[in-house]
Amino acid sequence: MELGIGIGWRPEIADAVEGLPGVDWVEAVAENLCPGHLPEPLVRLRERGVTVVPHGVSLGLGGADHPDPARLADLAACARALSAPLVTEHIAFVRAGGERTASPRLEAGHLLPVPRTWDALDVLCENVRIAQDALPVPLALENIAALINWPDEDMTEGQFLAELVDRTGVKLLIDVANLHTNHVNRGEDPAKALAELPVEAIAYVHVAGGVEKGGVWHDTHAHPVGREVLDVLAELVSRVSPPGVLLERDDAFPPEAELAGELAAIRDVVRAGTPAAPATRAYASAADGPRTGARERLALAQTALLSALVAGTPVPYGFDGARLRVQARALAAKRADVVAKVAPELPVILGDGYRPAFLAYARSHPLRDGYRRDALDFVESLLEREPDAETRRRLARWWKERSGARPPGRTTRFLRGLVRAA
Repeated sequence: MELGIGIGWRPEIADAVEGLPGVDWVEAVAENLCPGHLPEPLVRLRERGVTVVPHGVSLGLGGADHPDPARLADLAACARALSAPLVTEHIAFVRAGGERTASPRLEAGHLLPVPRTWDALDVLCENVRIAQDALPVPLALENIAALINWPDEDMTEGQFLAELVDRTGVKLLIDVANLHTNHVNRGEDPAKALAELPVEAIAYVHVAGGVEKGGVWHDTHAHPVGREVLDVLAELVSRVSPPGVLLERDDAFPPEAELAGELAAIRDVVRAGTPAAPATRAYASAADGPRTGARERLALAQTALLSALVAGTPVPYGFDGARLRVQARALAAKRADVVAKVAPELPVILGDGYRPAFLAYARSHPLRDGYRRDALDFVESLLEREPDAETRRRLARWWKERSGARPPGRTTRFLRGLVRAA
């Protein structure tokens, strides 16, 4: 299906997206949508005939566990509500621990890279087939950006993606900004990755901006698309005409005119491409499930890495400790940003003290049960040590209004006393 040139739909730029010329389609984060109550601007786009593709971020198909049936059902419901031609997700893991490892369940709050090993590929392929069976439309998977390398990998990124497509027939969502990120952070040549992967399997392409700090490229989706990313897009369109190309922007939204300018730059690169006809490929039939013990080995490896990143446990063997510290800080910063969006009253109550207070809390409180629970737990931790009486009263009222029913532990009894006193 030909999609054309699109933009990531976000509530903050909903009005701008409706007014932008030449937008053929949009992509919306699936977890931010309620299929029975779609945002009115998105409904209006659908009524105009604009294609909407739901983009998932929480399945964790690269994790050691089987896909969560409830998350799959939600993604399927989004696809049906939007009459979407396909849905997309990521080649990543987002949680680890639990029964397979006899350790606490941990959430990354972000997409983390899957090791390019045969064990990880076996598990990913089985998870993808489960997802394909549960979804009413085709699935496409996105390559992610990474700050860290797994030790002792068996394949390059291009080889790993080619094997995945051969085994499952899944489509690919190629993010050229992520290829550039991995070039800077992991020394991987984008041209080599594109030469190795099956470009005929590409469903569409992501383009996004980022920024380099201290020799590390941060895929922020909050900066303009730079020439270096457009150059990777040019390399891709010299090999294949992608069915769609989409601009992503998730923060620091610019004026409508700047978005239009970025879309125009992307359109110019796509039009300049003169790809040769790609070779056709025959996909292999579905292979058997993962080799014996693959899920358990992957679970242990991913839990050790995630625990080091979010719970301060020792750096697993073979990883770069300095780079893991950069990744850990990035995860904590993203977590602070998301909690500030979920609970915008907290930065108002705490002022400039919000961010340092949250980062201090995050060092000893891994994310376990979503961001709304995280915000409540953060406030509970503050109330046990907040010296300012007025701030403590405001936080206590905030907590009381949002906590709902909860067993009255020591902190809860303390908070209820504060609320009564206020």
